[in-house]
Amino acid sequence: MRLAILAFASLSFGTLAFAVDETTLTGQIGDSKCKATHASSEHGGAKLSAHDCVLACVKGGSKYVFVSNGKVYEIQNQNMPDLAQRAGETVQLTGELGADKRTLTVSKIAPRM
Repeated sequence: MRLAILAFASLSFGTLAFAVDETTLTGQIGDSKCKATHASSEHGGAKLSAHDCVLACVKGGSKYVFVSNGKVYEIQNQNMPDLAQRAGETVQLTGELGADKRTLTVSKIAPRM
């Protein structure tokens, strides 16, 4: 009986150590070239909306990033469909923060509340 309790406790606490630590941040979905500035000078002087700027930069080889409180996070799962849909918008993003505190693996994107 003691062995069973010990095994259960060991497994329970071991599982907690590997729990995913998700965080929710408010910020803008940008791109690695323009971040959240969307300057027309980056696109030959063309005035693009923030949404169109991000999509144009990503199409040109940039990666999606998330900008929150002046900090830029690299998004790990670049193929998430909500990124293109919400590009350039200020949103609430939920995801797992990388150990380096510079990367995010996105699990949910919602409009800003």
